[in-house]
Amino acid sequence: MSEQEDLTFEFRDDFKRVGIADKVITLLTTPIEISPMVIDGDWGTGKTEFCQKLIHKFRSEHGRYRLVYVDAFQADHADDPLMTVLAAVAGEALEGEAKRTFLQKAIPVVRYGLQTAFKASVSHMLKENADDIADGLEKHLQDSANKAIDASVAAVLKDHEKAQQNLKALQATLADQVTADSPIVIFIDELDRCRPDFAVQMLEVIKHTFDVVNVKFVLVTNTKQLRAAINHRYGPLVDAQRYLDKFLKFSVRLPADVSGRVGYGYGENRLLASVKHYSNLVSSSGILAGTGLGQTDKEYFTFASELIQVNQLSLRQVETFTRYLEVYHSLSRGLAPDETAGLRLLRLFGVFVSCFSPDVYDNIQSGCTNADVIAPLLGVPTLLPDNEETYHYSRKLAVIIGLQLVQNSAFNAEHFMFESEDSQECWKKGFDYYFGNRSVLSDIWQPVKEVFSVLSLSSR
Repeated sequence: MSEQEDLTFEFRDDFKRVGIADKVITLLTTPIEISPMVIDGDWGTGKTEFCQKLIHKFRSEHGRYRLVYVDAFQADHADDPLMTVLAAVAGEALEGEAKRTFLQKAIPVVRYGLQTAFKASVSHMLKENADDIADGLEKHLQDSANKAIDASVAAVLKDHEKAQQNLKALQATLADQVTADSPIVIFIDELDRCRPDFAVQMLEVIKHTFDVVNVKFVLVTNTKQLRAAINHRYGPLVDAQRYLDKFLKFSVRLPADVSGRVGYGYGENRLLASVKHYSNLVSSSGILAGTGLGQTDKEYFTFASELIQVNQLSLRQVETFTRYLEVYHSLSRGLAPDETAGLRLLRLFGVFVSCFSPDVYDNIQSGCTNADVIAPLLGVPTLLPDNEETYHYSRKLAVIIGLQLVQNSAFNAEHFMFESEDSQECWKKGFDYYFGNRSVLSDIWQPVKEVFSVLSLSSR
């Protein structure tokens, strides 16, 4: 199946998703018509790992079900969704005589699809070269062309009729092999990473070819990307959601947060899943051990958490961020606990920019920093509180650091200045707290640039 096939919820369930898996299994084992079902989630939110754990749990609890896993992205290059699914069913769900009979019925269906694609490509080539035909030949060829077209239409109609017969035979064979005592559930993963045409063809294959009793589908994908694929294929005027609704029966979205924990800035008893993932990765990293980055009561964790939340990092992006932190610290020891707290926070921001904001990276390097671009990365509000709320807002660490950065930007710094000297002084006290005696830097951007230098492997 994949290198993750042995993953279980008992082994790891950082995001408390075993309850979701239980409910999915319950639905798939009821007679409710929910197939195709979608397990929806943005890129990098752990959909594939969830799918692997779900299959493992499903198989251990319901042995009579035959579960099939298809990595659509790996099959994308074959450019034939029908063959991909047929091969997976034959390889993982059928054995012996049942498998041989199924393949015998499947071959004509696949052959028709290949023939149709070949004829279409030949027709396209002929059309592309039509303009090269000499004018003198055009009239001479017209009669022959008309006769050829008539013959082609007749052949296509005959082929189509035969194809329909073959498809029905395949469906009947599959129905004979898939009973209520041994149903099949087919999980299609990574569909959102496929080429738009392949993704849409897969939906159509599922609907038109595998509409068979006791065969269910679960699509593990990002429906936003599927909608984009539909519009790419059929044009922006097509209502992609209505098109999807024709194919999909039920959708469940993986939550972006984790219950059972109070996290800074996330509301009562909720913690962003990506923040939890960051905590786990940093705490288990031997390279970052002793830096304090994984201690949830430390300012470094708070600052990183705010960056993750404000920029809505996915789980995969959090892994990238952690990897870059490990690389930076390995090469510089710049996150060691004996460093000034404020400098470590600026370095964290430098690593973050290196990972996710190439345009901002270039602007910082060239000295063309733009406050209007920097501020959103750190959650600095467009309208700064210049009243009694100032003190409370100034306790937000990313904004404390961010305000100093935007006020020292080359462009649009005036958008983030206070009219009140008292408010400005309040923010400065927060900044001074983290920088101690080094609160006055000749260039606040210099520590960030030093991070860039380390990560480019050009520093000493």
